[in-house]
Amino acid sequence: MTSTVTQPKQPATGEIADVSPDAIVQLGLGFWGSKALLSAVELGLFTELASGPLDLAALTKRLRLHQRSARDFLDALLALGMLQRNGERYANTPATDRFLDHRKPGYIGGLLEMANARLYPFWGSLTEALRTGDPQNEAKQGRDLFDELYNDPQRLAEFLKAMTGLSLGSAAVIANKFPWADCQTFADIGAAQGGLAVTLARTHAHLSGIGFDLPVVRPHFEAFVAEQGLSGRLAFRGGDFFADPLPTADVLVMGHILHDWGFEKKRLLIDKAYQALPYGGALIVYETIIDDERRNNAFGLLMSLNMLIETREGFDYTGKDCMGWMKETGFAETRVETLAGPDSMVIGIK
Repeated sequence: MTSTVTQPKQPATGEIADVSPDAIVQLGLGFWGSKALLSAVELGLFTELASGPLDLAALTKRLRLHQRSARDFLDALLALGMLQRNGERYANTPATDRFLDHRKPGYIGGLLEMANARLYPFWGSLTEALRTGDPQNEAKQGRDLFDELYNDPQRLAEFLKAMTGLSLGSAAVIANKFPWADCQTFADIGAAQGGLAVTLARTHAHLSGIGFDLPVVRPHFEAFVAEQGLSGRLAFRGGDFFADPLPTADVLVMGHILHDWGFEKKRLLIDKAYQALPYGGALIVYETIIDDERRNNAFGLLMSLNMLIETREGFDYTGKDCMGWMKETGFAETRVETLAGPDSMVIGIK
């Protein structure tokens, strides 16, 4: 009598054994953790904890949380790495203490506040945007994003703070990576509050600079610069970078500007920068530059989808794309250098 033993089924050629859906599920439900953090910023959790650790009862009362939700909410943030807990008392992590306490100069919560108030609901219509190519923000009601922002003082202040938060990390790297010793002047095109200008001036005492933006931004820029004690070296110039000449300086900087616009306006701004620069001057373009193979910088690619949500023609681009535009305009030398996080800068030398 013979017996047969059933052999375990072998994976077919090209089939991968032991594949798990975990990564798919975590990405698909990633908005759970994102919204928990955004709500924590909205509630002022990290600012409350900046003065010292607090227990569940104290935080529940101060943040006006319902007792059903409070412990799960705080422990979820603990598990996500946004809080620490020693015994029964919750505390900020070093990162959330530095970057999410609104009283500290490194606060980046303005960006997250904008994401919570505007981007989170708009991204719910991504599928529609992918099928139509149309923005999914205020434009759906016939309103313009930039008109909405610049005509509402409170929203403008929030937007400018968000832009400061978005650029501070990269500004610090630009201040140390670019050869500023060879320069005397710079102009930040689309300066917002002046985060980049302040960082450059604090790092290099010999530099003086201009913040160029729409006239309505002036009081925000001048107040921020005055708080840093740099009013003597940093000046504001009002103007529209499409309608008016750009300032002349040794270095022009465009941070998180070009991706707002379509191809023709991108090229126009690069050309205007070239015309404003002296021989040997430099244009620095920095934002979430997509890697040339379009495989690795997921944040940059998602930022380009955010431009789909927020603008009529804007898109992000690769370093190779930007260097090509600069060379076609006339820049003699170009290069790409990495900055903080997903940001890189493209440098063109006239």
